[in-house]
Formats: sequence, C-alpha cells, structure tokens
Amino acid sequence: MTLGNILTLQRGMDLPVQDRKGGTVPIVASTGVVGYHDHAPVKGPGVVIGRSGSIGGGQYVDCDFWPLNTTLWVKDFQGNDRRFCYYLLRSIDFSGMNAGSGVPTLNRNHLHPMPMLRPPLAEQQAISQFLGSLDDRITLLRETNATLEAIAQAMFKSWFVDFDPVRAKQEGRAPEGMDETTAALFPDGFEESELGLVPMEWRVGVLGDIAQTTRQQMQVSDLHADLHYVGLEHIPRKSLSLTAWGNAEGLESAKAAFSEGDILFGKLRPYFHKVVVAPFAGVCSTDILVCQPRTTEYFGVAAMHLFSETLIDYANRLSNGAKMPRVSWKDLAAYPICIPPAKIAAKLNESIRPLIARMTVNTHQAQTLATLRDTLLPRLISGQLRLPEAETMLS
Repeated sequence: MTLGNILTLQRGMDLPVQDRKGGTVPIVASTGVVGYHDHAPVKGPGVVIGRSGSIGGGQYVDCDFWPLNTTLWVKDFQGNDRRFCYYLLRSIDFSGMNAGSGVPTLNRNHLHPMPMLRPPLAEQQAISQFLGSLDDRITLLRETNATLEAIAQAMFKSWFVDFDPVRAKQEGRAPEGMDETTAALFPDGFEESELGLVPMEWRVGVLGDIAQTTRQQMQVSDLHADLHYVGLEHIPRKSLSLTAWGNAEGLESAKAAFSEGDILFGKLRPYFHKVVVAPFAGVCSTDILVCQPRTTEYFGVAAMHLFSETLIDYANRLSNGAKMPRVSWKDLAAYPICIPPAKIAAKLNESIRPLIARMTVNTHQAQTLATLRDTLLPRLISGQLRLPEAETMLS
C-alpha cells in the first residue's frame, strides 16, 4: 500500500496579504499560522505539511482554515482517522525529498507512491488517541507557562511601569495585593525626571546599570553531545520559556556559554522578540546575547525589561544591517529605565523566581514528553511497536 492509498494531498491556495480580510479563519503557511481571513476554503479538522520553504513537518488544524500555496493539505482522508493521518505524515523523513534547486520544495507526486502500512481504523484511532494524549499534556504544560509569564509581566508592569503601589499610597489607599511590609518599601509620591514622573527615591538610569552581558566562549574542541545547545531557531517568539533545544555535537564554530537562569536575548532581527530564561547551562549561538543582573536583587527587573515590548521596539529601531539587522549590547545597555531600590527589586524576585522555577520544571517535563512522543511515533506508525507496549513505556 502507498501513501496515496491512505490520503490525498493537494497544493494550498494563494492569498496575497492585500487580499486578506481579517476574521477568525486561520491562514496556514508551511511555518504555521501567519494571519486570518473571513472565509475558509477547507473544512476542519485538517492536516497540513510544508511544501515550500519549510518542508514536511505537520500541523493539525482543528477548525476550518485556508492553506497557503506554501503547503500541501490533505484533501481526502479516504475514510482514515484524521489525527492518525497527521501522525503518519509527521513520521516521514522529508529531508531527502527536496525537489527544488534553491528554495526547499516538496512535490506531492513524489509522496503519493511512498510505501506505507495502514492499520485497521480502530487501531488508527487508538494510536492517534495515545499520541494525542501526549501532545495534549505538552500543550497544557506550555499553556501553564504562558499563564505564569503573564502573572510575572502583570506584576512587573504594576510595580515598575504604572507605579500602582506609589499611586495608591499617594491617594491614601493601601496598595492592592501586597502585605504591609512590602507596601512600606514604596514611597507615597513622585518627582520629575527626564523620564517624566518617577517614584521618589528611585533613580533614573540605564539597563546597563543593573544588567550585563557575559562573553565567555567555548571552543569547538570543548563542545560535546552532553552539552545543551540553543540556537535562535529553538527560541519561541514572545515566550520566556524554551520549547526545544539541541546538543553541541557537530557544531563547527565557537559558541557562547551560559548558565542556568541567564537571560538569552536574540540580537538578530530583534523584532522576532526571542527572549528566554535559560532552564539549564549550555552554549548558544553567537547571535544570542547572554545577559545577567549585576547583582542578584535585580534579576526580575532586568529579565522583565529585556522581555518587554518597549525594549524590543527600542532594539528594533537601533538594529543595524539591511538584510540581517542586529542590535548590540552597547545599545541595549543604554536603554533608559527607572531603577528601584534594591529592597523593592528583591521583593519582585520573591514572586518571580518561584514562577521561573515552576516554568523550568514544566519545560523539562514537556521536553521529556516530546522526546518520548517522537521516539514512539515512527515505531507505532510502522508497526514495530504495539500500543500496549507503548502504554507500558509511558507508565
């Protein structure tokens, strides 16, 4: 049996940016959702793989959608379980199927003749349910991390951007959500500065006053398979948590070393907003700045400033290079900020560090589940591993 006997792939449809109307229908490209439209040519749930640019992979789309012409989508599941078909496509190694001379390209006519096994429908459903439960657990862990990030951001904004505790005391009210000891650390008024009104006894400075970058490098001879490696491709956009990483085996140039808890800032194309707190020690691309607080009290303040939209906008304005814009630490260090006393900064740490610690645990759990899923996936699909054995391994 061939892949074409199990499902039928169809090339996606063009939809220029100027023709996109907005709405609730996801526009799916080879790299993921890239926008929304007001109507859908394909009923969900559906399955999409990358056809051009980024080839293969797999996306399971729960709702009606618009697959762009950089994708192939499953037009006909031929009575098979849809999520099983998603995992079936995920199990294929597309690396040797590039039909393009420049941009990587997949040809569906090369895919349909591929030999495949097709289990009975009931077994398909059991396999997809098992693998889907792993994906659901991974998704829950990542959603939990997003919630924890939002809590940290909200606290930082309230204390150090909107100055809510200071405003409350100025108006004779008790600051919300904090005990009397913490509230007593905040002043009850403002004073003029070059940044506008800032809390009394706080000082105006720059990011470099509280944070620094490390320049420790590891040479190729010191890189090995047991060393974690983080490239820009591993860092998600607008998330403090890593979702993937590699190892340093086979890297051909020196890399920057970092420690657990360091702040990794993607300096190439800073508008991608790639900033994470390292959940382990390792090495990273030299297009990533390794940042640390100058003193431990200012970890939270430094991390949240580096992660903020305002700093990303600032970095984007100062980046140099037409095709490959980069921002320097020298420019980031000059970012103007209002610096709280160390005791107040330390209080933020008391709340943020437990959140970061929990996010780190969740990140490791999600990676363990993802590794298990990726190990079991091809063996289940090929029939080399039976479902009861996989369930035993999971337990």
